[in-house]
Amino acid sequence: MSYKAFVFDAYGTLFDVHSVAEGLHNQFPEKGDHISQAWRSNQVHYFMVRQLIGGYVPFNKVTSWALHDALIKNGISPDQGTIASLMEEYEKLSPYEEVHSLKENYPHLELTIFSNGTRSMLKPLLINNNLSRSFTLLSADDVRVYKPQPAAYEYAASQLSVNKDEVLFFSSNPWDIAGAGQYGFHTAWVNRENQAWPSIGLEPDYILQNLKEIPGQH
Repeated sequence: MSYKAFVFDAYGTLFDVHSVAEGLHNQFPEKGDHISQAWRSNQVHYFMVRQLIGGYVPFNKVTSWALHDALIKNGISPDQGTIASLMEEYEKLSPYEEVHSLKENYPHLELTIFSNGTRSMLKPLLINNNLSRSFTLLSADDVRVYKPQPAAYEYAASQLSVNKDEVLFFSSNPWDIAGAGQYGFHTAWVNRENQAWPSIGLEPDYILQNLKEIPGQH
């Protein structure tokens, strides 16, 4: 299959959301990993709830709420200064090791990030990791609808000016792969933790361990 657009989710796919654990551990010894896990779990749960009730709010607000509750769950009384400083850490997430070489390995491809994250979250993340020239950027916040709603993927396809079956979409999140596949994108599940694909009646076109090789490219 010849694809015209190569689109990547950001959080968990290109960037390790749990790379905040070290900074969390520095502030809250012995609790960093637990807070990080609860933060991500809350983040996904809360934006899905907001989607279902038709109550869109920008992803940075959801992420802040998720952090607030993760701290409380771990016995910490959060204050605005702590929340603000840790939210800044989210703009410094570490990319997975092969991400920096993606553009170098595939210089002829246009690589695009499409994320639920706001541009105010994603632009600093790219700048802090010297990746601004490697990826173009699309945010679901532009249309105020989260992935995995079909309207989100439709927006991405329209911005890329391609047919939906000409897109290869990469994500480590099964809910994102399912949404993209249902919409009509070809999908590549980045299964970094060697998990079983959930039984939801949809399958990814490709299953990858990492992003060292892009399907169909040599």
